[in-house]
Amino acid sequence: MLFGPPRSFSSVFFESVLFRDYRSVTFGVGVRVCMTGETRPEGRTLKMKTCDPARQDATTSGEQGCRRFFPSHRRSIFAALLCGFGSAYAFATPAVAQDTLPELEAPVAVEAEPEVVAEKPRPNILVVLFDDVGFMGFGPYGADASTPTINTIADNGVMLTRYYSSPFCGPSRAMLMTGMDNHQVGMGTLVETVTDEQRARPGYSMVWHRDQATIGTLLSEAGYRTYVTGKWGIGATAANLPNEFGFDRSYVMDATGGSNYDAKPYLPGYDTVNWFEDGEPITLPDDFYSSRSLVDKMIDYIDEGEKEQPFFAFLSLQAVHIPLQAPREFIDKYDGVFDRGWDVMREERLQTALELGIVPPTTKLAPAPDTHRAWSDLTPQQKEVSAREMQVNAGMMEAADHHVGRLLQHLKDSGQLENTIVIITSDNGAESAMTEFEGPLNIALDAVKLIEGFDMSLDNLGQRRSITAMGPEWASVTAAPFNLYKFYASEGGLRVPLVASGPGIASGVASNAPVHVSDLVPTMLEAAGVSYDPQSFYGKSVLPMLKGETDVTRAEDESFAGEVSGNSALYRGDWKIARISAPLGDSNWRLYNLASDPGETTDLSGKNPELFKELLTEYQAYSEAVGVFELGPDVYALKVLEGKLANKMLHKYWPYIIAVVLLFGLALVGVFQGIRLVSKQ
Repeated sequence: MLFGPPRSFSSVFFESVLFRDYRSVTFGVGVRVCMTGETRPEGRTLKMKTCDPARQDATTSGEQGCRRFFPSHRRSIFAALLCGFGSAYAFATPAVAQDTLPELEAPVAVEAEPEVVAEKPRPNILVVLFDDVGFMGFGPYGADASTPTINTIADNGVMLTRYYSSPFCGPSRAMLMTGMDNHQVGMGTLVETVTDEQRARPGYSMVWHRDQATIGTLLSEAGYRTYVTGKWGIGATAANLPNEFGFDRSYVMDATGGSNYDAKPYLPGYDTVNWFEDGEPITLPDDFYSSRSLVDKMIDYIDEGEKEQPFFAFLSLQAVHIPLQAPREFIDKYDGVFDRGWDVMREERLQTALELGIVPPTTKLAPAPDTHRAWSDLTPQQKEVSAREMQVNAGMMEAADHHVGRLLQHLKDSGQLENTIVIITSDNGAESAMTEFEGPLNIALDAVKLIEGFDMSLDNLGQRRSITAMGPEWASVTAAPFNLYKFYASEGGLRVPLVASGPGIASGVASNAPVHVSDLVPTMLEAAGVSYDPQSFYGKSVLPMLKGETDVTRAEDESFAGEVSGNSALYRGDWKIARISAPLGDSNWRLYNLASDPGETTDLSGKNPELFKELLTEYQAYSEAVGVFELGPDVYALKVLEGKLANKMLHKYWPYIIAVVLLFGLALVGVFQGIRLVSKQ
């Protein structure tokens, strides 16, 4: 019922490592069953038994001998000290009874020694972060793209159906690395969307303090090797590089995105994309392809490390951020798959989600925005191009999954996979960028493509020198059955897929317990046996849920919230209040019950005025605590971005603009002279 395509190659090597005898599935709230056999939709009979509700939360013993110091600066600066083996991991080692000595022939006093038991090794932790993958972008959630590696992690681990991030990439990555709210660490929005008024405030500085704690510093101080490869993109360029914040080795692109084949930017007006290795600027190799090269570099880093130390690896993929690019053999596999168009396929995604049980049976689709084109209104040529763009998206997704599979196979071959916790997720909802417009704007965009040397022919989509995006209509399909996508505080912008497996993680569990991106740092610290002060984070550990010890991650009256550039949301249990900014929102607050309406189709604020007021008060308290700067309704992220891009384009392309003006002037002079000559005759 809960999982997608059948097992593929990666299942073979995971089965012996991660498979458990029983699977546990959450149906609704508080209803759980354990089962043997396959959780497949092909009609197999499932053997079920009631789960034992008497579960005991994991606690850490030996705390008297393990103390840590947490400076109070902004509640985010603290140090992790490696505790002694006996106390730091006592929670993982059961008490051992002394063996009974055999009788001796003579009465000799012998003092029995306890049996020596090998200490359980700390787990490796691998976080794989995809870029701009909507809720139904992973295979187990109903994607059209083939993702056998991700499927196997879900089959043998935990699959979350209410995991929330930020709708902007930089803030979500800041929270993923620190466990703090993005404003608490100076990342209230993106560099590209921050206003001058915001930049003057601590929550929008775009620069970390030198003593900012991250998952890298905390695990490094606890004896872990720490590595990152891929997109970093946190704050001002080169200001917060990972080598300064706890990572032993780093190979990163410090930008929101770029070409997958070279350092060419995707945004007009920019000259290059900055790549760094261990803090030093680098030039990419000629044979670079993001997913393959980033995995290769991660394998090199892991192989170079001391094998007796556990590692934390952060693989931050460019897939599937604009520009969508993938080897042709991956793209061509999806010929014809998307020819039905986005209107039909969005409805199909809703039905798939209902069949998989990952949304309530009452879920409905919100109406598509008026700005979305109807598939039936497109010309045959436009349909061919649009279908091909979505093919590139699917091909890029499969290519990335393939290379993640290579990394996991390497860990298995080197004997490290069995002790590795694997977390795979996305930074935010689906990207809705477009590369074609109507009217004068498209003329300007075509001029930029010509100047930059982009080849936008149908055959070259997804290849070098292409700038491919799937647009808002396909983004709605990927984010389905939720409303909107990246840049908005809707479920489509905030709710993304997450799967996890490994030692201690439950097997075959689908959980609808709410989890926030800031929860991952304390969760990973607890999994690593690292002591920490829970008050030092905005997030909280959800490890007991991942281990199958509980279905609950928060109390019924416990809320969490988020905000970027006027897009705001607060969650408490099944309830959500949301404020969505322009251009697709009106900045008015609304109330939704996600237990029956995750599509956010019905505002219940009028029917529940007291609850609505309560949640607004809670959001106001959150806003004041973390330092949110409230923008006016006429100032929104995309408008700020457009202004900054126009300024950059003016500075970069002014010689071309002057040349065009001169040519136009000469043409007018020529026409005027021609008219004079004709009039004289």
